Amino acid sequence: MTEPRTLTPAARRALAEAEARRRAAAPQPGPAEIGGRGGEDPARYGDWEINGRAIDF
Repeated sequence: MTEPRTLTPAARRALAEAEARRRAAAPQPGPAEIGGRGGEDPARYGDWEINGRAIDF
């Protein structure tokens, strides 16, 4: 069997920087809508009515 490799300080530093970039690039939730209608996005789900009345923007 072969011995596991030991990483150089530069390699450890590069791996730590890559991990930090991955965490920073993770999707962030958008801000909450103020005063908007409830429910899912009507353009995406085709729900163009509220309380039985058809709505249009």
